[in-house]
Amino acid sequence: MNEQTQLPIVAIVGRPNVGKSTLFNRILRRRKAVVLDTPGVTRDRNYGVAEWGRRSFLLVDTGGYEMAETSRLTALVREQCRMAIDEADVILFVVDVQETDNPTDREVAELLRKTGKPVFLAVNKCDGTARENVAAEFYRLGLEQMYPISAEHGRGIADLLDAAVGCLPAVEAAALCPADAVRIAVVGRQNVGKSTLVNSLLGEPRVIADETPGTTRDSIDTPFERNGRRYVLIDTAGIRRRGKVERGIERLSVTSAIMSLERCDVALIVLDAATGPVEQDAHIAGYAFEAGRACVLVVNKWDLVKREQDTMDKASAHLRNTFKFLSFAPILFISAKTGAGVSRILDTVESLLPQYRSRIETPAVNAALKDFLRRNSPPVRHGQTLRIKYATQTGTAPPTFTLFVNDPKLMHFSYERYLVNQFRERFGLNHVPIRIRLKKK
Repeated sequence: MNEQTQLPIVAIVGRPNVGKSTLFNRILRRRKAVVLDTPGVTRDRNYGVAEWGRRSFLLVDTGGYEMAETSRLTALVREQCRMAIDEADVILFVVDVQETDNPTDREVAELLRKTGKPVFLAVNKCDGTARENVAAEFYRLGLEQMYPISAEHGRGIADLLDAAVGCLPAVEAAALCPADAVRIAVVGRQNVGKSTLVNSLLGEPRVIADETPGTTRDSIDTPFERNGRRYVLIDTAGIRRRGKVERGIERLSVTSAIMSLERCDVALIVLDAATGPVEQDAHIAGYAFEAGRACVLVVNKWDLVKREQDTMDKASAHLRNTFKFLSFAPILFISAKTGAGVSRILDTVESLLPQYRSRIETPAVNAALKDFLRRNSPPVRHGQTLRIKYATQTGTAPPTFTLFVNDPKLMHFSYERYLVNQFRERFGLNHVPIRIRLKKK
């Protein structure tokens, strides 16, 4: 993994229905990869890591800004928008070319001018030369950087991004975080004991631990060493269900927590033994799975559970049923408060790293693939049969295998799952995620 960096932030703002989300999707589409569509994994996000001109940045979509606070919801959206503006390094202000004199646009422009930050006015829905000429009327908003675009058709997007990326601050490596350190993100819903676990792992109170939900609002990186190995623990804000994320600062905290998963090696998914797994735990685990991270299910507060002889076995079976897409993840039962079982966490992390970073030579991959196909040939779909020509490992962390096929659309999810399980068994990748990518040959 490259040396840890803090990504600059580009925020997209504007009133409702001007095409902010269309622009958001247009920019992100340049880097999205096809991944296994696994049931139970949420893909409903309002942020993404975008790349342009060899620069990476965090792109944040915001709700539509309205002048009048007609309801609690509109007030919250305004607050969220203001928070995104405060956090952003560069702002893309989207307006609709068909409404050249909207009072809300004027209010937003005034708000943005006061920030002193680079603001790029994206006049959207300019689908032709005539509308591009009309776009000039938006100079009355007092913003010099104006770009006529069509987010739907991609027109003018390259010029807009060239200018915006050129104003991003230089990325500086985070202090005290060496490139060879193992990064461990501690994630989970609110009040499951994440900060207490971090302190227990470190052996001292390095982060605030409090019974009040939402105490941690920023992701806090803490480097430390153990047995000559360097680690960075990332304590994150509690992730709530999207519909429950109300306050602007909390929304940004959730984004920060999810972003921590994008830059870690291993995710410790902390669960509350006293309440048992809930739906939101599955959503959080889904974020970690989608990010392709090695995962450990850490059941905290185990000291509060009344135990019988087979309590742990029953709890493990229940977790496996709840987190079917994380069938490979180890399960640990601990008490961060008393320290029971905490010492096993780093040992488990160490056991995952060789698998997570493993590299398998192409001849071995193809020899294994030949055996897999002989044991179980691809099923016929729509009167056609999937033909897999050859395969190679194209990535590590997690192990990623690219299969060259006659038609990617003929791959059924059940057969893809079969191949994943076979690769896992053949190459000893029992406790880490595996990704399969398809490429037409």
